[in-house]
Amino acid sequence: MRNPEAFKRFLEIMGITFDRIEDGEKERLRTKLTSCPLGETSSSPITLADFSKTVFYKIPFIQALDLVRSRLVYIESGHVYVPTLRLASIVNSMFRDHLSSSLVFASKAFSTVVADDLRVGPILKNMNQLYSGRDYSTNSDVEGTITSQNIDSLAKQSMPLCMRQLHDGLKRDHKLKHWGRLQYGLFLKGAGMTLEESLLFFQHEFGKIMSNEQFQKNYSYNIRHMYGKEGKRASYTPYNCQKIILGQPPQAGEHHGCPFRHYDVENLSSLLSSKMAISPKHKEEILELKRGKQYQIACQKYFLALHPGVATMTDVPLGSVGNHPNDWFHASLAYHLSQAKPSSTDTEMKQENKAARVTPLKTN
Repeated sequence: MRNPEAFKRFLEIMGITFDRIEDGEKERLRTKLTSCPLGETSSSPITLADFSKTVFYKIPFIQALDLVRSRLVYIESGHVYVPTLRLASIVNSMFRDHLSSSLVFASKAFSTVVADDLRVGPILKNMNQLYSGRDYSTNSDVEGTITSQNIDSLAKQSMPLCMRQLHDGLKRDHKLKHWGRLQYGLFLKGAGMTLEESLLFFQHEFGKIMSNEQFQKNYSYNIRHMYGKEGKRASYTPYNCQKIILGQPPQAGEHHGCPFRHYDVENLSSLLSSKMAISPKHKEEILELKRGKQYQIACQKYFLALHPGVATMTDVPLGSVGNHPNDWFHASLAYHLSQAKPSSTDTEMKQENKAARVTPLKTN
């Protein structure tokens, strides 16, 4: 526990109290309590010096199952004796129990509210697909950022893994199936690719396996439709991460979806090792998050691994990285732009070097 005083204030604010044992009982249990390790991850027992200044609490067995499982506490008559340093584990268990009970209650009330309340019902029903971040259906402020000429370099440098897979699949197969064309085409639109550049890019790739007439007949209409130039002329919005994760999973020959969600651990591990320049430590952290079904946090960790030092950079917008592929892309662009700028130290050194090269005027 890094800050015991802050933890104590937290318990007071939340109204959480524990039964502190008296000095007499503490002395009676001295041998038992000093045989337990003091820290949660320590294997050494409590020293006599630490024992004398450590406060112990008597807590029901059922509230300390994690500590019991790890053999970190002494048990007697249905109670465990917990030192202050380990109370955080108890509070964590209490929170989980409270959250679980609240979710059960919410689940029972959900169907009733959705069916009976016409105002709130539709919102609750679609809440898991709602996105409150930036609207990328219009991209006038970033228009021209990505073109058919620079897309290959930007894909390697700044695209999130889901879009990188779509790009690589398109370059390899020279085609994308329906869901892949939607996911990637709308992403490129939100990234700043104009309709003209999008048509040029997809025609160039698809043209390697089909005639221009086939492309114009079967695919150009769909691209213009994404940009609101055909059909009902609505400007469609690029998919956010939640929509991709909950959407149609990829089948054989398809490249859409979220690799952190739709790839198994073995395939994701192979992908991270073969294509992405990240350390084994970062890769294992990402895989552990994937195993825990924390797909968006895994994507955030992937971003941090590819962009060293970004967490301390104030000019890189990290707020929605892991929530929207286009936010991921634009944050990466901002990072590389910031990295390319000369630092104040570099500027000063250049000025000093320039001054040193100035030849003084000769005097007679």
